[in-house]
Amino acid sequence: MSSRHWRALVALAVVALSVFFALTSSPRLGLDLRGGTRIVLETRDSPTVVADAAATQRTLEVLRQRVDALGVAEPSLSRSGERRIVVELPGVRDPREAADALGRPAQLAFRPVTGESATGSATALADPDVPGRFLRLGPASLTGDGVKSARAVIDPQTGGRWSVDLAFHGEAGKEWARLTGKAACAAPGDPARRVAVVLDGRIVSAPGMQQSVVCGAGIAGGSATITGGFDAAEARELAALIEGGALPLPVTPVEQSTVGPTLGAEAVRASAQAALIGLACTALFVVLVYRLLGALATCALALYGLISYAAVVALGATLTLPGLAGFVLAVGMAVDANVLVFERAREEYALRRVPDADRALRTGFAKAWNAVVDSNVTTLLAAGLLFVFATGPVKGFGVTLAIGVLASMVSALVITRVLADWAVRTRFVRRRPGLTGIASTGRVRDWLERRRPRLMHRRRLWLGSCAGLLLVAVAGIGVRGLDFGVEFTGGRLVEYATSRPVDADSARAAVADAGFPEAVVQSSGGDGITVRTGELDNDEQERIRTALSASGGTVTVERDEAVGPSLGDELRDKALIALGVAVAAQLVYLSLRFRWTMATAAVAAMVQDVLLVVGLFAWLGRPVDSVFLAALLTVVGYSVNDTVVVLDRLRELRRAHPKGTWPDLADRAVLQTVPRTVNTGMGAIFVLVALAALGGDSLTDFSVALLAGVVAGVGSTVFTAMPLAVILETRRPAPHRPARRPARTGTGAVV
Repeated sequence: MSSRHWRALVALAVVALSVFFALTSSPRLGLDLRGGTRIVLETRDSPTVVADAAATQRTLEVLRQRVDALGVAEPSLSRSGERRIVVELPGVRDPREAADALGRPAQLAFRPVTGESATGSATALADPDVPGRFLRLGPASLTGDGVKSARAVIDPQTGGRWSVDLAFHGEAGKEWARLTGKAACAAPGDPARRVAVVLDGRIVSAPGMQQSVVCGAGIAGGSATITGGFDAAEARELAALIEGGALPLPVTPVEQSTVGPTLGAEAVRASAQAALIGLACTALFVVLVYRLLGALATCALALYGLISYAAVVALGATLTLPGLAGFVLAVGMAVDANVLVFERAREEYALRRVPDADRALRTGFAKAWNAVVDSNVTTLLAAGLLFVFATGPVKGFGVTLAIGVLASMVSALVITRVLADWAVRTRFVRRRPGLTGIASTGRVRDWLERRRPRLMHRRRLWLGSCAGLLLVAVAGIGVRGLDFGVEFTGGRLVEYATSRPVDADSARAAVADAGFPEAVVQSSGGDGITVRTGELDNDEQERIRTALSASGGTVTVERDEAVGPSLGDELRDKALIALGVAVAAQLVYLSLRFRWTMATAAVAAMVQDVLLVVGLFAWLGRPVDSVFLAALLTVVGYSVNDTVVVLDRLRELRRAHPKGTWPDLADRAVLQTVPRTVNTGMGAIFVLVALAALGGDSLTDFSVALLAGVVAGVGSTVFTAMPLAVILETRRPAPHRPARRPARTGTGAVV
């Protein structure tokens, strides 16, 4: 079986599996797309237990029981590191309810009542039935460890009020009988006839013994009922806390985010529209440039989307808002491998090295292989760093970006090749090679060949100009500073939606009157208000919402992010480490694939692109948050991706023309790859412009950062990386390797 047949079978199998998973599996949407609350809890040492991985895991299991008892659909709890627990609660929009249920220690105790007190103390707690009265309590006779089960029920005999039914384990049931039997011996009306149910140092119920309870015998059967005028939610929460048991370790919320379902639905719609518009523009552009092969590449691009989606649902990956953006971006980048192949095939056909389009295409696939692999590996390195160092939705962006890169390679190198091989071998196309799109070199390449600009002979001018731009960017960072988001500084960011338009000044006055004059208040559209403060608890956030409702009418929370200061410092440190590791990883990989001179030039251009994007955001005053970090690391991959293609061509030309000068070879490498750079960049720009226009506030900054990175990456390749590579190669040429001496052979003379 020939290689063509094997590729066709592989392509068919991949497409069939993708269709199967796409039809039989549903995507797992992140909370930023379907709405809900995400809380990151950190365990702390208790007087008796050290907060290690094992104790944190036991705490997680207790929290899982509490969440299950609350009836949240499809909750997710996982341990992150040794001391952190990530809890995702879809559909829960009130963070106060979630944080209260998860963070309470739930220390349950049943204590005898010994009398009344006028003041409160450690042994005298407030009576839940009579305000202002305190009950003196004896030592706990029974704790929550003895509870077998707890259920919230409606008691029809009390007018449909809610209560909590308890069932005890064997020995605990006997202790309950002794406790209630002793209380039943007190006279009617005596406080000692009551038993207090104490949860976390507060009396939640103090039922008195009925006349039917026998003195000394107590309530048999190992069951009890807690009453206290609960509503349905309070009864279910109390039952969940009791049944889940006490937390082995105390926990502290270090991060909290809430997203409304409306915001998530709008993000999905905007991302889908951007993907369709970007794909349509990219497809039209590719077809106009490469004709029949462009149309086949467009079909492969559509199958790429199917393969990527199927991979996500098959792996069970969570699709987040940045993840959607990663998919949309990968649509623009997926065309890159096709462009590389088609441009190489154009060269081979134009130079008449091969007699027909079929062989030219095969040669193009063979010669583009190294450039495709090297350029995609650099993007995969950036995606891997996002997965390792990032958290939450940004980690999901790294996953989808990696899936997109791998799927694009399958789409371009397998599916496109199968379709193209079939098309160019048909009799109709063989008689009309102009249909293929590779029979001509294109107007851009022809114009460049006629003009032959000598860019590298002015390399010092280009490097000086780039240094000037770099100084402007660094000045922006120093003068304006960076507006770090709450992920890095700690604090709280809440986005409110109002039923009536509210201007920023009125909202600012309302927030100040609520007791937060230092809060940063901004208007985000006619019916949106964003409030950014320092540390803020849930009750204070509710106070701000109430204050805004005076002028805004009905006020709902669309997005709520709270990050503790310690976690903010940690995330900021991780961001710097991620960027440092990204630079080092790219330098190591490129040094292995090229000489250190070329690797240094590529990394220098990449660092320049990163600083230019950061400086742009400093001058614009845009926030630097975790989504911006995702965009920045993507710029790292894209910048090196573009430079690697040109360096790969420069290396090839050097091998073919060892006597050529570095400036001339670099000029030829740039001119021969300009069509690929322009065509690939246009595909990415179409998608990013659509995202910036339709993606809303959540994706606009992401798109602007990537747009700036794409433009800067194209410029830095030509005006920074190549001039620097020429200078380094001229000053530090590769050591001369003497040719291997051929084996001596006889002269044929007869002596």
